[in-house]
Amino acid sequence: MNDVAELVDGDWQWSGWLDPKGRVHALFALLRRDAECVWLVGTADADALGAALGRFVFRSKVKFEPAAMVARGRLANPHAAIGAHAASGPDGVELDLSGDAGARTLLLEAGHPVGSANPGKASEWWALDIAHGWPALPGVQLGAWTPQQLSLQRLSAFSVKKGCYPGQEIVARTHFLGRAKRGMALLSVDAPPGAMLTDAAGRDTAQVVTSAGGASLAVVPLEPSDLQL
Repeated sequence: MNDVAELVDGDWQWSGWLDPKGRVHALFALLRRDAECVWLVGTADADALGAALGRFVFRSKVKFEPAAMVARGRLANPHAAIGAHAASGPDGVELDLSGDAGARTLLLEAGHPVGSANPGKASEWWALDIAHGWPALPGVQLGAWTPQQLSLQRLSAFSVKKGCYPGQEIVARTHFLGRAKRGMALLSVDAPPGAMLTDAAGRDTAQVVTSAGGASLAVVPLEPSDLQL
């Protein structure tokens, strides 16, 4: 759902895959390694996502393959990567995933996972995803929402100008006609994904998309405007 042609070697963008109704099926970072190779980096099942996308390959010489990679997070500034510019080095490829809520680095290196993540640090990492407005935490189902309802324009995660893609008509119509009635908000509540939040009168006003660290991302009406991320 983003314009891959805008990327040059070593650059990355937030992106995703939609169904024809414009609802999000998967979100990921898309990194252009060179003219012949891009990496999709996210929390979705690689085999399932590759098989699903592969059904759209007809005569193009394109293959989707799971990569034998290990992703390691570090809650600190990158050594060399900055913003949308990745950095390759002897230890792997660095992505700068920092934001207003804090610094962090994702390191991608060849190999297979050994051992398990530190639960405390993993929880802190996912909490930063929440704080930065990125809803694609492991296991979260996003298929009920459009990119605008998830406020993904904040992260420049979709394009309304590129050529056709599944759901593009819905996304472009919402953008150009200004009909997005709901967006995503960061709320200081700890509620499970899918939970409905009510106002003082007991009316459903928001639905939780994901949560971590005592905070939640929820889809809310765009009025009052101070609820919008």
